Amino acid sequence: MTTATAAPLVRTNRAPARPQRVRSTPSTRYPQSRLLHIVAPSLKVADAASASVFSAVRTRGPIARDAIAQSTQLSIATVNRQVTALLEAGVLRERADLAVSGAIGRPRVPVEVNHEPFLTLGIHIGARTTSIVATDLFGRTLDVVETPTPTGAQSAALATLAASARRYLSRWHRRRPLWVGVAAGGVVDSATGYLDHPRLGWNDAPVGPVLAEALGLPVSLASHVDAMAGAELLLGGRRHVPDAVGGQSRTSLYVYARETVGYALSIDGRVHSPASGPGTIAGLPARSELLGGAGQLESTVSDEAVLTAARKLRIVPAEGPASTLSSVLRAARQGHEKAGELLADRARVLGEAVALLRDMLNPDELIVGGQAFTEYPEAMPQVEAAFAERSVLGARDIRVTAFGNRVQEAGAGIVSLGGLYADPIGAMRRAQTRRATAV
Repeated sequence: MTTATAAPLVRTNRAPARPQRVRSTPSTRYPQSRLLHIVAPSLKVADAASASVFSAVRTRGPIARDAIAQSTQLSIATVNRQVTALLEAGVLRERADLAVSGAIGRPRVPVEVNHEPFLTLGIHIGARTTSIVATDLFGRTLDVVETPTPTGAQSAALATLAASARRYLSRWHRRRPLWVGVAAGGVVDSATGYLDHPRLGWNDAPVGPVLAEALGLPVSLASHVDAMAGAELLLGGRRHVPDAVGGQSRTSLYVYARETVGYALSIDGRVHSPASGPGTIAGLPARSELLGGAGQLESTVSDEAVLTAARKLRIVPAEGPASTLSSVLRAARQGHEKAGELLADRARVLGEAVALLRDMLNPDELIVGGQAFTEYPEAMPQVEAAFAERSVLGARDIRVTAFGNRVQEAGAGIVSLGGLYADPIGAMRRAQTRRATAV
């Protein structure tokens, strides 16, 4: 796998587009810059032979080589070469104990992912909370911790973030970390690992270089909504099947809402990131008197907007430990009429916004995620009803994210795993080289 030195600037859907600035090179700030490995994230279904073989083993293993060949449509000779290389890299292992009785030769010895010795580290930097998650090679969460997102001076905040990640990794004595994946809002430069995050006060923040130098691992940085769409694509449990009709690509629209709103479009097994950055949906029209009548989507449906409205309606106190969104949700579930109406109106606004996006883009698949959808699933019927009423196209099902309230950690996890899934042999070589040079 090679570093994408000319990767496009990836922007989240919140930040407005602006001219790209010329950044000073990391070498002017970091004495070990030539050793830093910042790798653009790979949020796609890769078709290289090693990636196809590893994917077949990951999703269907333990599996024999001839079954891999049938699944991937690769020749048995190609499969044998790739399996041998993956065994040597350490990401696969043979299961001689599962070999078919009486079979002759290695092709009938099943192989499986050698997941116990390794982990990857995912970091989701939210406006208020940062999640640090350990993920195995299957994409399963091993453990996750949440901590307040560091505030204050940018350099001190990054140092605190790196120290937290380093302390977290020190707990894993029996697993070797391979990669770090960071998912964040703001404006992401995936080629250099730099981040602008106005809500945190970060400007040209060298998130990738700081973490790479502190942890001695390759680092990938992605827009958080793109990362969540990538998790659906690669970890959501639904196999990507290209549309065979006329050779057309299949598209999937992912809509996210929590404190911010955003969307990502996947086209034929790849999360699409335009060179100029995706547009923002924060300013889409929205109408709700209960939620403040701000007229724009993000300021109407965000968690903060709902909590502010709940305080005005005296559903929760104006301040204190009970003045939280969780208290609003609890009140609605206990039959509080105003709380129920407030959350139902938020669901209506979300459903109408999803319908507007669907009508513009008309994707083959429609997925919604983020706590605005998942933390109060009782309101999904209102989302679906508003969507059906507002959309001018034919009926289309809305699928809720496969990750529920864990979508942020799943997004960070797939950013840390994408390079491995795209080029497992190259990724293992890069992780080993980076670790050796950092020691």
